[in-house]
Amino acid sequence: MPELTPEHIAALERLRNAGFSLAAFPMCANHVGVKRGNCAALLAPAVSGALELYGEPCYLVNGSLSVRVRRDGREWFVWKKAQIEATAGRIAEVARFRKELESALAIQG
Repeated sequence: MPELTPEHIAALERLRNAGFSLAAFPMCANHVGVKRGNCAALLAPAVSGALELYGEPCYLVNGSLSVRVRRDGREWFVWKKAQIEATAGRIAEVARFRKELESALAIQG
């Protein structure tokens, strides 16, 4: 876990108040994980005291961060050997999560 300033801690508290929870993703220990429902994202502490989105938010597969891939003409959320179909509903859920997270991050400043 990166060193967090009091400003970063305050930003995490605002995210928690907006319904997000902290999540530990051991393979991404240099970033702060947040999740809500079936979705998660990684955040990077910025020098300014803000938290910035690192990479793309994703759908959780077996509680782990996934990547979205296309196989045989269909889309999937994949983590190691586990996969779950990237249905329109799941894709929309990730999009809503991203929009709400970005909105919550924007109010930090």
